[in-house]
Amino acid sequence: MLVLAGPAGAREIGLLNVSYDPTREFYRDYNTAFAAHWKQQHPQDTVTVETSHGGSGKQARAVIDGIEADVVTLALAYDVDAIAQKSKLIDTDWEKRLPDNSAPYTSTIVFLVRKGNPKNIHDWPDLLRSGVAVVTPNPKTSGGARWNYLAAWAYADHIFKGDRERIVRYMQALFRNVPVL
Repeated sequence: MLVLAGPAGAREIGLLNVSYDPTREFYRDYNTAFAAHWKQQHPQDTVTVETSHGGSGKQARAVIDGIEADVVTLALAYDVDAIAQKSKLIDTDWEKRLPDNSAPYTSTIVFLVRKGNPKNIHDWPDLLRSGVAVVTPNPKTSGGARWNYLAAWAYADHIFKGDRERIVRYMQALFRNVPVL
């Protein structure tokens, strides 16, 4: 954080939020609202929030390697865990600080289909049909793709009542319909 003091106690405060890619537009708007709110509460201060965006794991590595983030907002808890374990910048029990295990929001998975839904896709089983191509990023490299994978796993877990063998077969069938990872 950069703080510069000027006349009569006026301060310019610079913050850096290191975040994952899909939050770029959200934080552009949120940072503006935050700066206005801060100004209302502290008229002598001017807050500027800079952002750094990239893959969640890449951003975690940047913080571990020394980027001086004031705020870190990442896609996956284990990326935050890595910062806690490797850099000691935050407590390892960081999830206990706020309600809902410090998750500020939840997400849902949406199926985007071609205009008119020509393959009649409405739910998870439809994605296993022959001739259906599923487009999703690689869960080994994308935080968002991990959420997609976990949502599919949760669906299969529910349908197959925890039968791991059937869940794994479902996931294999689903990912056979993913032409490119």
